[in-house]
Formats: sequence, structure tokens, C-alpha cells
Amino acid sequence: MSIKHSLALCLWLLPAPAFAQTLRTAPQLAPSAPATLQNGLVPLFQPQVLPPTKGPIKPGADIAYGAYQRGYFRSAFQEAMKRVEKNRNDAAAMTLLGEIYRDGNGVKRNLDEALHWYKLAAEQGERNAIFAVAVAALKGEGMTADKAEAKNWFEKAAAKGHANAHYNLGVLAIEGDIQDFRTAADHFRKAAEAGNADGAYSLAVFYKEGKGVERDLQEAALWMRRAAEDNVSAAIIELGIMTFNGNGVAKDEAGAAKLFRKAALRNNPIAMNRLARLYVSGRGVEKNVVEGMKWYLLARAVGLQDEWLDQTLGTLTMTQMQQVEEAVRQLLAP
Repeated sequence: MSIKHSLALCLWLLPAPAFAQTLRTAPQLAPSAPATLQNGLVPLFQPQVLPPTKGPIKPGADIAYGAYQRGYFRSAFQEAMKRVEKNRNDAAAMTLLGEIYRDGNGVKRNLDEALHWYKLAAEQGERNAIFAVAVAALKGEGMTADKAEAKNWFEKAAAKGHANAHYNLGVLAIEGDIQDFRTAADHFRKAAEAGNADGAYSLAVFYKEGKGVERDLQEAALWMRRAAEDNVSAAIIELGIMTFNGNGVAKDEAGAAKLFRKAALRNNPIAMNRLARLYVSGRGVEKNVVEGMKWYLLARAVGLQDEWLDQTLGTLTMTQMQQVEEAVRQLLAP
């Protein structure tokens, strides 16, 4: 293979400029839900009443949060209200009431009421409530949007070790005309070390680009892998590119293909495009034009056009096109 050809293969695995926003090469502000209420909380239905509990309740069991996580929002609301009536300092119950009012689960959505409960809990030092007030100030939910006030609340939550607060402080540090990359890097590191995947990805980007820290591809790969393991699609793709080109990690084309496939199965069009190119060229995987065109058609369907792959598509026989269409149908079948 000529040096020129080898260089071209390296370059076409870099992120397409038109899709830089999809890759999130710059961190973006995306406030997260409080850590105790992250998973499985989007209701597929509206309020149900928690069925009667069979047997004795375990000591220390949080009935209100348990009901909420199981989708019994009305019961969660009632249990939380009972707790607050008994104990005006029950910050956990207050935070849950704020969550319920904010999302309109089991009650009519009311951002003013949500903020009321969040602030009561925040006064008790409940870090998830403090974080929720910060998000409300940032987004203008129940109050006038005020970035300075949001930053103040994020700092209070971060002081209590809230990982998502550190991440958002990092983003705030690089927004606007004056960008403080060192401060941002410090917050992203604290967020990442506490398990925040967006913080890990952002720190990886900083190491890759030498912003706020000394450029270090090995460190970039380390944090990129952490974010990829937490299924951040942009990190999976970036790690795939680094793995294919041997930047910060050992060169491994097969390993890169696996990463692109992982992101492609998560409906990322850039990963679909990169995987298609690998199949068509036979790099990291056994050459398979039909498989490559399957992934390319899926990427193209959402607007990611590729002239080189279009040329390959134009060379397919009628039989091959039928195979590609069938492969797409099988992948999309429920």
C-alpha cells in the first residue's frame, strides 16, 4: 500500500466536519437528573396506586422512593406527603415531591411547586435538591432563568460532591466570550472521577486537544474509554478512531470495528458510516460489500451522505441490492 493511500485511510476515519456537533467535540450543557433518580423513571403510563404490601416492611425501607421507581407515582406522592407532615426536615421526601411536581407524575405538572419543595430540601443541605434548584435557575423553570444564580447553586452542590454539578460548572467555565479551560478541566476531572460519563468524555477531549491540560493522547484514550464504557456514543466513536489510527492506544483495526459497530447499533449515523467503510474496504473486518451498504443506507437515511460509498453503491448488481435491502429489513425488524 502506498503512503498516500495509507494516509487517506487514516483521514477518512476522522469525524466529518459537518457532523462535529453530533460528535460533541466540545462539551455541551445538558443538566442531568439527580443521581438517586436516574434510571427507569420515565413513565409509560400515568398514576397507579401501589398495591398493598404483603408481609412486614423491611426496616429503613423507603416506601415513597420505592413506589416512584416502580411507577406508582400517586402512591409515591401520598407517602412523601405523609413523611413531610410528620417531619418538616425530611429533605429526601421534599426532594421527591419536587421531582413529582416537576415531571407531572401522579399530579398536575407545576414548576413553581416543584421549586418550592426543592428549595425546602436544599435548605436542609440535600445535594440533589440543591442541584435541582441550579437546573431550575439555568432553565428558567419556576423562576427567571439566571445563569449566575445557577452557577452559585451548582457550586453548592459540587461542594457536597455532586458529580453532575461539577460537570455543569465545567461547561459554564467555557461558555461565553471568556473561556477558562483550566477551571473547566478541573471540574470535568472531578465529575469523571465521581463516575460522570459526560465529564469523562469532556476531559478526554481536553487531553486530546490540549485544552486546560497538557496534550496527552494516552490520557485522552483512558478517559475516552471510561466514557465509552458508559455508552457515550461520541466517546465510542472517538475511541474507535483513535484505536484504528493507533493514537494513544495500540493500533487495532478489528477493535476499532467493534467499537464502531457498538455505536452503530445505538443508531449513531457517523458510526454507521465508519463501519460501512471498513466493510467495503475490508479493514478490521472481512470484506463484505453487502454488509457495508446495509450500514451506509441506514446512515444515509438520516442525512449522512458519502460520495465514496455512493460510488460503491452504484456498482452493486441487482442481486446484491436485494441482499442489502433484506439485510436492512432484518436489522430493523422488531
